[in-house]
Amino acid sequence: MPARTIEIEGRNWKVYPSGYITQYDADEFGLIFVHGVADAREVRVTRYSPAGARSREQSLAELGEPELQRLFALSQPSQTSPEAGYAR
Repeated sequence: MPARTIEIEGRNWKVYPSGYITQYDADEFGLIFVHGVADAREVRVTRYSPAGARSREQSLAELGEPELQRLFALSQPSQTSPEAGYAR
C-alpha cells in the first residue's frame, strides 16, 4: 500500500489507507497514522469520506497536507479502533 509522510508538531508520521471495511465501504475509508518503530511506535486511526476518487490509494494521494493534518487532529489512539486490532 502506498504511504504518505506528513509532519505534525515536529514529528514525522507515515499515513496509510487502513484497508478495514465498514458497512459504509463505498463512502468511508480509514487512515492509519504511524510514528516510530517497534515498542516506541504510536498509531492513530481515523475515517473520512473522499470527495473525488473511490479507491483508498487514490483518495489518499488526492488529500492535501492541510486535510491530512485535520484528519490527524480527529484521529483516535489505536487501542480504541478495530482498524488497529481492537476487539471488544
